[in-house]
Amino acid sequence: MKIVLVSAVALIDPDGRVLLAQRPEGKSMAGLWEFPGGKIEPNETPETALVRELYEELGIETWESCLAPLTFASHSYDDFHLIMPLFACRKWDGVPMPREGQSLKWVSASRLRDYPMPPADVPLIPVLRDWL
Repeated sequence: MKIVLVSAVALIDPDGRVLLAQRPEGKSMAGLWEFPGGKIEPNETPETALVRELYEELGIETWESCLAPLTFASHSYDDFHLIMPLFACRKWDGVPMPREGQSLKWVSASRLRDYPMPPADVPLIPVLRDWL
């Protein structure tokens, strides 16, 4: 089975809300909400991938030193197995803007379950909620 490495982040605003991004039409699992991030390229660390993805997807800049490892997902889908570290980040420059057709929403930890997510993301919610 193919292993896919993805890095994701819980961006946390000063009010303790978490940024979710909705997968746009035309992508697999379109309409589901997820933590921002993306595939880790060859020779990239999960942190380097996140810094790059956050700039590409949201137009914000952050630094590896601002990414705190929180938990990870290991989930088998039908045609691949996903390994996804989740980092927490409270410091960045810029205002997150949807640059890839996705919708964005700041969500309080207690409301995260109200948003349908890919199966790999769901087990991350209680860990994040407890941490916040």
